[in-house]
Amino acid sequence: MQTDIARTLGIEFPIFAFTHCRDVVAAVSKAGGFGVLGAVGFTPEQLETELAWIDEHVGDAPYGVDIVIPGKYEGMGELDAEKLEADLKAMIPEQHRQFVDKILADHEVPEVPQEERMQELLGWTAATAGPQVEVALAHPKVKLLANALGTPPPDVIEEIHASGRLVAALCGAAKQAVRHKEAGVDIVIAQGTEGGGHTGDVGSMVLWPEVIDALGDTPMLAAGGIGTGRQMAAALAMGAQGVWTGSLWLTVEEADVPPAQMQSYLDAGSRDTVRSRSWTGKPCRMLRNDWTDAWEAEGNPKPLGMPMQFMVTSNAVQRGHKYPDQAKDVQFNPVGQIVGRMNKVRPVKDVIFDMVSDCIDASERLNGLLNQNADA
Repeated sequence: MQTDIARTLGIEFPIFAFTHCRDVVAAVSKAGGFGVLGAVGFTPEQLETELAWIDEHVGDAPYGVDIVIPGKYEGMGELDAEKLEADLKAMIPEQHRQFVDKILADHEVPEVPQEERMQELLGWTAATAGPQVEVALAHPKVKLLANALGTPPPDVIEEIHASGRLVAALCGAAKQAVRHKEAGVDIVIAQGTEGGGHTGDVGSMVLWPEVIDALGDTPMLAAGGIGTGRQMAAALAMGAQGVWTGSLWLTVEEADVPPAQMQSYLDAGSRDTVRSRSWTGKPCRMLRNDWTDAWEAEGNPKPLGMPMQFMVTSNAVQRGHKYPDQAKDVQFNPVGQIVGRMNKVRPVKDVIFDMVSDCIDASERLNGLLNQNADA
């Protein structure tokens, strides 16, 4: 199942898998797809450790890295990471930190010892994502760098191209896709509102053809709620060069997801998600729970802009990871509406095989209809 992008990257199937878990990256790439590691949340040193592990376990297969440099955020233009973090901390109202502490205390989520607390500003800005790019480019098996929010800065695009890699960027509107193309982005990923994580408000079936028509000869990957081969076949039929998936990999055997959080995904239906700014400061699709409801309640603080909101909530994310059972009702659960079909834990290779098989079956059904019409 080859497209131009699949041939360019040397992969068997045009299935791209975004994940924060290195085991999933390696498993997807070894199964013929293209694993992409989300770098946000890793220090450069931690990212180096993750990529070195992937290098050892992925064989000769390529993989990618996803960074987050928003097109617009508080503190844009400041490239001194320490100064930027200090300036942003000074802008955060104390009531927001107190509100987060109260939500977690009300749900009896233990605190993380001060010496274990993660750095508040990791990724999310040019100053902090730049070092992540440097680390990624030091690994020859990394063949693609994607930016999750906005058009990457010109110097980042130039640096990646100079290394012989491809640049991708996500979008939620045709006008954003055009900006990506004009900036020199090689692959545009059009994500419909059904997708997990940061999304726009346009549905995939409307967005994909709009973006394809706007891009001309620049390739597009379809994203947003994809979890079956039938959806993949629909995307390819429209003109996409492959599919970009994310939520699907949260419930595979290789996923590093705590049991309580995994169960919340397995139990959820497609109507149990909400787009909320409560964790990162930008609209992000996730499971609705007590946390998201609290930030919407009248009289409570409203989310700050990016990256300040995540600086407020980063400790809550860490506490949720460390104490998943206690935090199950206030956990950060980014996931798309495809969660309603994610009701069984399976190995990565089975997910890849089923998607490909299902895509082929759907394509053959369509060909059968065309043949019937031709014979009529």
